[in-house]
Amino acid sequence: MLPGMAELTYQNPVWPGHFADPFVLRVGQVYYAYGTGPRDPRGHEIPVLRSTNLANWESIGGALTPLSNPKGVSYWAPEVVQRHGKFFLYYSASTIPSDEGHRLRVATSYDPGGPFMDSGNLLLPEQGFTIDGSPFIDPKDGQAYLFFATDFESDDPVGTGVCVVRLHENLMQTTGKVHVVVRATAPWQIYQTDRNYKGRMWPVWNCVEGPNVLFHEGKYYCLYSGGAWSSERYGVGFVQADHPLGPWHPTAISQGPTVLEGIPARIIGPGHNSLFRTPGGKLFMAYHAWDPAHTARRMFFDPLIWTPDGPKVDGPTDEKRTVRL
Repeated sequence: MLPGMAELTYQNPVWPGHFADPFVLRVGQVYYAYGTGPRDPRGHEIPVLRSTNLANWESIGGALTPLSNPKGVSYWAPEVVQRHGKFFLYYSASTIPSDEGHRLRVATSYDPGGPFMDSGNLLLPEQGFTIDGSPFIDPKDGQAYLFFATDFESDDPVGTGVCVVRLHENLMQTTGKVHVVVRATAPWQIYQTDRNYKGRMWPVWNCVEGPNVLFHEGKYYCLYSGGAWSSERYGVGFVQADHPLGPWHPTAISQGPTVLEGIPARIIGPGHNSLFRTPGGKLFMAYHAWDPAHTARRMFFDPLIWTPDGPKVDGPTDEKRTVRL
């Protein structure tokens, strides 16, 4: 539990401004949230929020010193892992004025609030379009992995899917073969029909993205988002495996986003999740969702619970609630 607290009272969204793709990291008794959003007045990218109680957050500026050679145009979906007192920030950036230019990168800092400095190299230079890098350190043996989203264009179903690759011990390079985790196969995972993308028209473009992994009772669970990030259909599903490299087994994919789905006209398109625990072990999912006017994606969180059918969010919620820690 949080220091001196047996329960937590909060209300979503927990931050009023635009803060997409939220990733929450606990460092001691302090929580840091990293997201996709506007740069700070200094020109630093990757907005960061800080909290000591989860209910109240403050902005501490941008985490990342921007790319300069070549210059970064856009920055997406940060996640951070700590090892040996150092913090590693995984993110994607495009150095051309097009989303197609996004590639995964890693930056480092000795302070979770930054500034983080980019390593100067791409993590998967041969892979092409890569986004949503999510580091996972296996609690069984300490091996690090990078889950990420990339495009599949040569075989059906075409679209964005989720893959995994081992990380080198230094966490700065990938090593070995890329393995597929999950590809879109269900109607709710359709991103767009007749999509004009990469210089051609795709009759149907599918999408699963935003992976985040946890280990629970001997199994690995990859929670991912599916569909179009701007639509009401967007939500969170999961696949399961006995090893981080798979094989990964689809679970109830055809039934829709079984882990988290929206509430019409109230909480729109919740997804791109991350998972975090309180000091007492309470597990929460952070995610973003649109407001009813569809003006911005804001940061939410709610408890993750376990059911006979697998993980499920106790939510989404937008009313004040109190949960036991």
